[in-house]
Amino acid sequence: MSGVVRDWRVELVEAYADLFHPVGDPPAAQGWPSVGDGWCDLLERACARIRAAVHADGGTFHATQIKEKYGTLRFYWEGGLSPEADAKVEEAINLAEARSACTCEVCGEPGRLHGSGWLVTRCAACAEARPLVETRPGFENIFVVERIVGDRRNVRCRRYDRATDSFIDIDPASVGIQEE
Repeated sequence: MSGVVRDWRVELVEAYADLFHPVGDPPAAQGWPSVGDGWCDLLERACARIRAAVHADGGTFHATQIKEKYGTLRFYWEGGLSPEADAKVEEAINLAEARSACTCEVCGEPGRLHGSGWLVTRCAACAEARPLVETRPGFENIFVVERIVGDRRNVRCRRYDRATDSFIDIDPASVGIQEE
């Protein structure tokens, strides 16, 4: 049928039915992506990475919720995977969430966090006069992972590189964070 435009969400859930476990109509699938069209590509990348990790492991995975919160992607899941596969799945989700922080949710172009209450990630053209959320210079796309092991605080900092869709480890001291 000519002229029919399919929703990318339907195509994503159908293409990755093993991750979404749709029952009947795809919009009824648990984990149905409740995000803007601009994040289609980053969810496609995440699902491909997750599928590879799950299939290599032989474990189970089930997307339970995919949404925007505080201007960035949130991707929740449940299942049973080996520690190695779990780490690969979490890295795929971390990459998608990091990419969402610098990708316009409306059009998919490079974007920044905007808002003064309700936060959104938008390019300048789609921001609709929302104020830009200021970021301290040098802290753009920085993700801090802090773990307390015993009485020691372990801090790991990574910068998301949109061009390579990867994380680059950086020295926490370079952004003023000291380990204890």
